[in-house]
Amino acid sequence: MSGINAILEPGMLVRHPAQPDWGIGQVQSNIAGRITVNFREAGKIVIEGSHVVLDIVND
Repeated sequence: MSGINAILEPGMLVRHPAQPDWGIGQVQSNIAGRITVNFREAGKIVIEGSHVVLDIVND
């Protein structure tokens, strides 16, 4: 895994670029390119980091 997803750590806030209705999510884990995120509106989702580049929330 490379790019932004490689630096994601537990506690960081992110958005899924293709699913804005999920709201802001908090990274729970990032293991071997599989990123588990707890989204406010969608709950816990496991994302394959090689298919989706998450947006970091800097608010």
